[in-house]
Amino acid sequence: MDEQHVYAALTEIFREIFDDPEIVAAPEMSAKDVPEWDSFNHINIVVAAEMRFGIKFRAAEIDNLRNVGEFVALITRKREAA
Repeated sequence: MDEQHVYAALTEIFREIFDDPEIVAAPEMSAKDVPEWDSFNHINIVVAAEMRFGIKFRAAEIDNLRNVGEFVALITRKREAA
């Protein structure tokens, strides 16, 4: 799965979690850019991504992410390693 497909899948996840049909996952997007992106929704995003991509994240991996682009890169690496 290439990064384009990961962004598309994350866009679907974001639209569902944030109940916003207009939101689009972008590389520089972070929690600061989405008012509804609180700690609870952060966990929802992580769990939804784990389920969608069939991978598991360690807490340290998630804690070090600064934006969606880094999340996409992590997902891509984990999918390739699986």
